Amino acid sequence: MKLSTSLLLGLAAFVSHADAADRFDAAREYIRGQMQEANLPAVSVAISQRGKIVWEEGFGWADLERKIAATPHTMYSLASISKPITATALMTLVEAGKIDLDAPINDYLGSAKLVARVGTQAATVRQVANHSSGLPLHYQFFYADEPERRVSMDETILRYGNLITAPGEKVEYSNLGYGVLDYVISRVSGKSFGAYLTEDVFLPLGLTRMSLGIGPGLEPYAAVRYDENGKALPFYESDHRGASAVYGSAHDLIRFAMFHLQDGLPDQKRILSKNAIAEMQRVTAVEDEREGYGVSWSVVNRADGYRVVEHGGSMPGVNVVLLLIPAEDVAIAVLTNQRSSRHRLIADQVLKVVLPKWRPAQAEQQRGPEPATRSAPAVAPAQKFAGTWKGLVHTYRGDVPLTLEFQPDGDVHAQLQGQRESLVTRLRVQNDEVSGEFFGKLDTEDTRHRGSNVMSLSLKLRGSVLSGGVTARSDDWRSSALTHWTEVLKQ
Repeated sequence: MKLSTSLLLGLAAFVSHADAADRFDAAREYIRGQMQEANLPAVSVAISQRGKIVWEEGFGWADLERKIAATPHTMYSLASISKPITATALMTLVEAGKIDLDAPINDYLGSAKLVARVGTQAATVRQVANHSSGLPLHYQFFYADEPERRVSMDETILRYGNLITAPGEKVEYSNLGYGVLDYVISRVSGKSFGAYLTEDVFLPLGLTRMSLGIGPGLEPYAAVRYDENGKALPFYESDHRGASAVYGSAHDLIRFAMFHLQDGLPDQKRILSKNAIAEMQRVTAVEDEREGYGVSWSVVNRADGYRVVEHGGSMPGVNVVLLLIPAEDVAIAVLTNQRSSRHRLIADQVLKVVLPKWRPAQAEQQRGPEPATRSAPAVAPAQKFAGTWKGLVHTYRGDVPLTLEFQPDGDVHAQLQGQRESLVTRLRVQNDEVSGEFFGKLDTEDTRHRGSNVMSLSLKLRGSVLSGGVTARSDDWRSSALTHWTEVLKQ
């Protein structure tokens, strides 16, 4: 009888780690329980300790319709774990002397440049990589069953490449920044981004089940992405591939992590020096007292004493996490093919097997969206905000007039020209900053095709002008968030 390649790989993984069966039995049962409760199609897990993969296994179905079982070698959409992979490629060019982390990123772009809307300082490559460049919230997906397709990166930069805060002023997680970085890698290397990843990162590190998108010949090994009801999602891509478009297996991802733990696997080429790896993990943008960013990696000092270098990822049909604990020489990867927070719970349970002092910290790790409406009574705004503000939302199709009315009772009303006035919900007015949501529409091709009708404000008082971003969002599963530079002046 001829066995399929995936079955042979699964059997090999089972035999290879049979000695770990008893040690991880409780974790196995926990994973199966979480999958049943959440109706998760598939989970794949891999964990390394002191330079060895001590356990890896797949659970459930990578493809429900064709009954293809998940294994440690199943390729999942890695969502934002693509970022440290892109950053690794970036650092190879830094080490080759072709990119300077502290040079303006515009030095490596073509005619389309990032535009500083606050001050004149240019964002550096490092600031783009550590999310402190001033680029705002951005994500946009293009589905195979829709006619719209992503435009060139030059065009994307012209539409959305606005630094709405001064570089270095604050941390603002930006997918667009990593789309810009993948473009820089391509321009500097002279190769397509996908080719550079394959030839200069994946193959030297022995990552044969990792590719940008689903590489040719790898289709049989890719997990289908499912919605919360178990329905297969159409394939989709984004306009920020370096942020979200890599596919990889749990086995390959843990080997990638082991490279960043400097475990020195004999079949891996040292594509980065130890100093470069350390530089990626050095915090240069502080988010709060516990957490900050290096070159892509989030670095967290946990309450239980562990310093964790990590990245997660969440998109339609995806939730994944990769955690490195350098002091313990431990790493774990948990991949799922459905959006569910259970991947973090699973990672905690598996880590407790090898790190007895590890304490689950879901409340710290899972910072989901706030409620759609305010849960507290309105508070009267400071006198400096009271009254009417008028200005413009700048889109690539022209400027749209915006009016904000700060009322004495604490309510704030917003109105885009020619549209109905809307109450601003999720309102927050603190010091010089104003944020909240209202209903409206910006008439561009990008916002129309996704039906974006939720406008998110993120403004700061600078002198006499409130400026920042208005983000057009859609809240269905085909989500998008497109931020536009905005200025309003008190009347």
